[in-house]
Amino acid sequence: MGLMRGTTDQPPGWGTGLTLSRVPTAVRTQVTAIAALIDQVCADHLDGEYAELCGRLLGQLARKRPSPLLRGDLRVWAGAVLYTVGSINFLFAPDQDPHLRSDDLADATGVVKSTMVNKASLIRRLLRLEPYAMELCRRDMLQRHPYAWLIEVDGLLVDARALPPALQAEVRRRGLMPWLQPPSPTAST
Repeated sequence: MGLMRGTTDQPPGWGTGLTLSRVPTAVRTQVTAIAALIDQVCADHLDGEYAELCGRLLGQLARKRPSPLLRGDLRVWAGAVLYTVGSINFLFAPDQDPHLRSDDLADATGVVKSTMVNKASLIRRLLRLEPYAMELCRRDMLQRHPYAWLIEVDGLLVDARALPPALQAEVRRRGLMPWLQPPSPTAST
C-alpha cells in the first residue's frame, strides 16, 4: 500500500501533497522513520486514508518549534500519532470500519498502551486539537461532523449543504465548509 507518490523526497504516510521539503532539516530523519512505522501499521491494520491523516498530523508536529519529535522513542511517537488520529475518528469503537482496539494498536506499534496514550495526550495539548478536529477527520466522519457544515448567514446558522450550488461554491472558496473530494487512489485499500 504505501503512499510514496513515486518521489524520493516523500516518505510513506505523507499523502495530500505534503512533502519532506516542508519538514525542518533537523527532524527529517525522525519524521521519515516515524512515517515508515505509521505506513506499515496502516498497511497491515488500517487504510491509506488513516496514513494520509497521520502524515498531516506528523507534519504539524515536525514544524512545531522546537519539535517534540527530537526526543523520545520513534515507535512511541508513531503509536501516539496513530492513536490521536484514531481517537478523533472513533477507531476504537467496534461499529467503525476500520476498527482496531487500542491494545491491538499498541501491539502493532510495539509500545506500551499507557505510554502511547500519554504521548497522544501530549500531542493533543501541544497542537490544541479539539476532540472532533475537522482537519484530521476521515471523509465519512466529516460528512457526519456536527459543526463542519454550519455557517452563519445574516445572523442565522445554516447547514451549508442546503444552500444553492452557486453559494456552496462561494462558501468553499472562502474555506468556510469542507470540500469532500473523491478519495485518492492511494487512500483506498
